[in-house]
Amino acid sequence: MPKAALISLVVLVSVILLVIIVTFIANTLFNQSVTKEVNGLFNSQVENKKEVIQKSDLAGLPLCVQRWLEHAQVIGKEKISTVRLKQKGLMRLKEDGPWIPADAEQYFIVDKPGFVWKVKVRMAPLLYFTGMDKYYEGKGTMKIKVLSVIPIVNAAGPEMNQGSLLRYLAETMWFPTAALNYYIKWQEIDAHSARATMSYGGVTASGVFTFNEKGEVVTFIAQRYRELDGKYVLQDWGGITKGYGEFNGIRIPNKTDIIWRTETGDFNWFKCEITDIEFNKPVIY
Repeated sequence: MPKAALISLVVLVSVILLVIIVTFIANTLFNQSVTKEVNGLFNSQVENKKEVIQKSDLAGLPLCVQRWLEHAQVIGKEKISTVRLKQKGLMRLKEDGPWIPADAEQYFIVDKPGFVWKVKVRMAPLLYFTGMDKYYEGKGTMKIKVLSVIPIVNAAGPEMNQGSLLRYLAETMWFPTAALNYYIKWQEIDAHSARATMSYGGVTASGVFTFNEKGEVVTFIAQRYRELDGKYVLQDWGGITKGYGEFNGIRIPNKTDIIWRTETGDFNWFKCEITDIEFNKPVIY
């Protein structure tokens, strides 16, 4: 092999090894950061009093919401105070973009609403990005890094606070006893839909849940801030249920399409499936 080619090969191998080492270290630090955030979240949770949901707890809610909670089989179950779950799915970054695989974990506290969401999106065999969304004490943040190294998003502020609150509200369909908490108020719209208004940490926002005859959640739609061309605009956002499953004796939507409603139609940007969910087990996976 010519000397120049050998030198080029050595340099290429050295660069590849350096990238592998740097990304390994960065990914380790990212996971450590998530662990710290999740532990902090769970440590702030109010002590679980192991309350059992009674049918009388549903009194005063819109009938469609009562039917949902009954179908979810929460009556006679322990009130949910913490949640941990795993997701897999397909994500795309723009309307005409390719679908790319994503794996995520999410952790919730319920008495004082909050969550940490960790995601890894594999864009190519050696290219990925990691992200962490956090909602805590009424504040929302989002951080995304390519290869866990290069920051491309570090978002916070009023729009993130509103969006994170709405995300929490939408995702209560995965831990339905949260619908009974003081920070969510319900207003009947008709026999199959109700508006949920959540107020916490100085932020108030609302969305509409729709249900079918069986009491299953069909959709959740709300006006959420979306960043377009460097500016935040309010746009319809939400989830469409694509499948139901039973976990720990509770029935929840386990397959959901997450959409933005645009002028050209629904932009389905995340096909999400819950592969595991556990309640009242406040430890990280």
